[in-house]
Amino acid sequence: MFFMPESGSGPNLRLWVSFVLTAVVMFYFGRHFFVNAYKRAIHGTANMDTLVALSTSVAFLYSTVSMFFPSFFQQYGLDAYIYFEASAVIIAFISLGKFIEFRAQRQSGEAIQKLVGLQPSTALLVTDEGTKDVEISTLTPGNQVRVKPGEKIPVDGTLLEGSSHVDESTINGEPLPGIKQPGDKVFAGTINQKGTFVLEVTGAGEETVLAQIISTVQQAQGSKAPIQHVVDKIASVFVPVVMLVAVLTILIWYFVGGTESLSLGIVAAISVLVIACPCALGLATPTAIIVGIGKGAEKHVLVKEAAALQAAAKVNTVVLDKTGTITEGRPKVLNDLWHKDAPKDVLYAMEDMSEHPLASAVTLHLGEEKKLIEVSHFSSVTGKGVTASSGDTDYMVGSMRFLSEYDAELSTEWRKAYNEWSEKGHTVIFFFTAKEVLGMLAIGDAIRASSASAIEHLKSQGIDIYMLTGDQQQTAEAVGKRVGIKHIHSSMMPSDKAAFVKHLREKEGRIVAMVGDGINDAEAMANANVSIAMSSGTDVAMDVADMTLMRADLQSIADAIKVGTFTVRGLRQNLFWAFIYNVVGIPIAAGVLYPAFGFMLNPMIAGAAMAGSSVSVVANSLRMKYKTI
Repeated sequence: MFFMPESGSGPNLRLWVSFVLTAVVMFYFGRHFFVNAYKRAIHGTANMDTLVALSTSVAFLYSTVSMFFPSFFQQYGLDAYIYFEASAVIIAFISLGKFIEFRAQRQSGEAIQKLVGLQPSTALLVTDEGTKDVEISTLTPGNQVRVKPGEKIPVDGTLLEGSSHVDESTINGEPLPGIKQPGDKVFAGTINQKGTFVLEVTGAGEETVLAQIISTVQQAQGSKAPIQHVVDKIASVFVPVVMLVAVLTILIWYFVGGTESLSLGIVAAISVLVIACPCALGLATPTAIIVGIGKGAEKHVLVKEAAALQAAAKVNTVVLDKTGTITEGRPKVLNDLWHKDAPKDVLYAMEDMSEHPLASAVTLHLGEEKKLIEVSHFSSVTGKGVTASSGDTDYMVGSMRFLSEYDAELSTEWRKAYNEWSEKGHTVIFFFTAKEVLGMLAIGDAIRASSASAIEHLKSQGIDIYMLTGDQQQTAEAVGKRVGIKHIHSSMMPSDKAAFVKHLREKEGRIVAMVGDGINDAEAMANANVSIAMSSGTDVAMDVADMTLMRADLQSIADAIKVGTFTVRGLRQNLFWAFIYNVVGIPIAAGVLYPAFGFMLNPMIAGAAMAGSSVSVVANSLRMKYKTI
């Protein structure tokens, strides 16, 4: 447009270059807009593609007539202006927006590949002749599979022989591995930490809980509503109205226009279509989104999916995972009591040798007490604890069940503390000899410092808060009470979480934001209107999420909602400026001023309206950029 030839000069080299390049942009790179518009037209509907096809076609055809037949306009005292660049820019900007959306969807697909990678491709099948490696696809319910220490469990099943601690964080989200004994269920993708066991297959391949999570994530991601839906709704009304006005313009001019009425009617109708061409529409959505994403970054909220900004503005329900979201997501010693002569260095040495999942929490807590001592006769008692000797004394570490096998007794004070810690859902372990309790430690998942205040802030905004967790009811209620959540659902599998979120959306009509940090949350996150991940969580959770909170602070949820509201408001303002010049100019273009003033709209004014709306959109977006939220 900076080297535009003079209007009415007829075909020349610069016009031919503009004509050819614009045709390539429109009918090659932008051909899908015209194909989709045609499909919509034959069904009597219109959307964004219809508006793009109509506006670019009118600008292109008007410019083509001006190029080859400039006298058609000049005979009415009008200049034959060229709008090739407008057609090219509309296609280019909107294609850029679609490319950005496609790239985000492709990145989301990586999450599914990571989920698939959690399940081994082979398993150790137990047969009458021994064991052998087989493909997972060959297993059927009833087969027996052996799982060794450190291996991922390949199938869903029930333990037949042996016992072990299994890390099920991929399924239930809990950081504390649970002990599995004959009769207990295990799931594909979880990790066997200690011990060898044999399980009976209950589900393999697509029948596992993990495979169902993958399937749900795939389906939910494909159903995300794009932010462009707002524009589609406008286009579904705007396009038919503009076309109707253009047809009425020709008819009215034909019957009441007098001499040369048909020619004037055609010129007026073309002017209506040209001035109705909302070139700024290509800028309205992407500029608002870019500003919104930038504002999110300022608030430490990483926005990956543009549609989430639109949904975040309407959120009225926030669903929180417990572990790693409300809490820190790792076992930690939260309370302790000690006998004045307790040899903490012995406890450190014993836990340092132990393979129990909670041992590292104890050694971390006792780091300052570490001494280079040795213990002997170390032994692990499955399901109870560990024993060892130092000097002439035998020491034990374990649960209340283990303590009850000895004569060591708790004082009234210690028993009261034990009951209080247990009621809070903490795991309590004892350090003792056969006759005396030397120490008692409460291990749990610490609540984030900001969780209670952030939840209270969300509630003050009229947002309902729910907590979903795979943990037991007692622990869940204790955490919920401390942070002020009344709606608590415990012992939930990933499918249960997803079904609950889906129920809130479809049955209760809520706009749901699901906040989680683990693979077990991915299914529910994919079913929410807005999925939000904690940056301290798993890669899969962050890949599935529309937004990621870069700070381990639930206050960022409120910030994310503010950013969404801010962006949607700016988008609507941009759409207003994208259309208002055109809408006001349409009656003038139709010739309403001609009978009284003899004035026909010069296409130059149509071009000014296009430029004015684009400048207004950009100016509004710049205003948004520098506005504090």
